[in-house]
Amino acid sequence: MAEEKAKEQQLKSFERLLNIMDDLRSGCPWDRKQTLESLRYLTIEETYELSDAILENDLSEIKKELGDLMLHIVFYAKIGEEKGAFDITDVLNGISEKLILRHPHIYSDVEARDAKAVSDNWEKIKLKEGKRSVLEGVPKSLPALVKAYRMQEKASGVGFDWDDDKQVYEKVKEELDEFETEVKNQSDQAAKEKEFGDILFALINYARKMDINPEDALERTNKKFIHRFQYLEKTTQEKGKSLKDMTVEEMDVFWDEAKSLENKIRE
Repeated sequence: MAEEKAKEQQLKSFERLLNIMDDLRSGCPWDRKQTLESLRYLTIEETYELSDAILENDLSEIKKELGDLMLHIVFYAKIGEEKGAFDITDVLNGISEKLILRHPHIYSDVEARDAKAVSDNWEKIKLKEGKRSVLEGVPKSLPALVKAYRMQEKASGVGFDWDDDKQVYEKVKEELDEFETEVKNQSDQAAKEKEFGDILFALINYARKMDINPEDALERTNKKFIHRFQYLEKTTQEKGKSLKDMTVEEMDVFWDEAKSLENKIRE
């Protein structure tokens, strides 16, 4: 009974948003002016804001950002309806049908014992649907690090992967050696860039094998660097000093202070 009531409230909330979208599209000059193209960069921004909230584990902010993204989905569907191309019903039915088709272990008699088996089945089903390559689903405009991770995931889903984690780590060391050789030989910039790209690709692959999302890992390190560097700037300023006039050793003292404060907070 409680579940039915909750479902009813969810449907009413969604209907309310659809009605508000109708009002905005017909009555608000800004909303009426928007197109699929004009919304695109705003949607990208909202997606990154959601990503930030997730990394910060800020549940209140996650809820807010999910609402912003939901608005965008409804907005796109409304524009599609006006063009006579699709509406929100088509969008929801489309994703529902895809989920049913790609989860035969739930809606059919296929077995999948773990999450990897589910992911592998997903990629194989996509090929049966007419995809010429498992890599077709990786957007061209994705940031390079995320793109590399997704390509490796998808290739792994059809069996193109290392059997042993140690082999992947050996590949990382091999790429590091090749880069070092190019540097020692004073090769041109293009050659060094190529080898450096290979290092990054191998490291991302190793992170995947270790069940680490490299994008999340790097962003957490970025945030850590920002916190420590801003502490360094603030402390230096309070002592009437300038970073430009300090040695690296002097800066390291404040840097280590920032690290100690982080450790105390974690404790």
